[in-house]
Amino acid sequence: MNDILILFSYDFFQKAFLAAVFASISCGIIGTYIVSRRIVFVSGGITHASFGGIGLAFYLGFNPLLGAVAFAVMSALGIQFFTKVGRVREDSSIAIWWSLGMAVGIIFVFITPGYTPNLMSYLFGNILTVSKSELWWMFILITGIILFFAFYYRMILYVAFDEEFARAAGLPVSLFNYLIIILIALTVVLNIRVVGIILILSLLTIPQATANIFTKDFRKLLFLSSFFAFFGSISGLLISYYLDIPSGAAIIFTLVIIFGLVKLYKHFF
Repeated sequence: MNDILILFSYDFFQKAFLAAVFASISCGIIGTYIVSRRIVFVSGGITHASFGGIGLAFYLGFNPLLGAVAFAVMSALGIQFFTKVGRVREDSSIAIWWSLGMAVGIIFVFITPGYTPNLMSYLFGNILTVSKSELWWMFILITGIILFFAFYYRMILYVAFDEEFARAAGLPVSLFNYLIIILIALTVVLNIRVVGIILILSLLTIPQATANIFTKDFRKLLFLSSFFAFFGSISGLLISYYLDIPSGAAIIFTLVIIFGLVKLYKHFF
């Protein structure tokens, strides 16, 4: 216990703890919508497409997170536009943007002079390296998400579970879809430093799967998903510290173990 208290005296661990809290809230809320709407692979496409922005940022010499945000939002809107306006099948649209982003990222990383050591933290995450500016952006994001879901909760329910009814009721479904896809893109990118591009999809789905074992109520899922995301993130962070292993992988591994234990408990008891 004393070792844990000592950890909190370090500035890097305090920032990592706050990052875990912020990531849990944003991924818990947005992940619940993604899972309920069954658009998990849309978020996967956005995640991998953002790598194009990271590669371009490394090449041009500016903050990779800004490049990732630009590419993520562009790919999110592109997927939505191709699917709804261009009449391209959703899985094909996802594959196009996913492939484009990864290809652009690989090309620019390859032609960037010198070695890019920070690239691994974006691919696999390193919550211990989160900066104060990134924490502020994560805080702004969760504030926006909470306000959005608080004001438009009923519409979110309509669109998530019965989009045709929402359209028939005269609700601005298309505009809403564009807004929510942008929130998904921002959530994905601003949490990349926590678990990385490769594993961020797990943080958006595993806590929701665990919460879904206990309830089917959407409102309760929002809170339970955030709780399990937080518990798994903090546990994984501590495990990574004591075992000296990558934090992103430890967090996801812990979330999977929690899901398995909860599933077994509910099955037998």
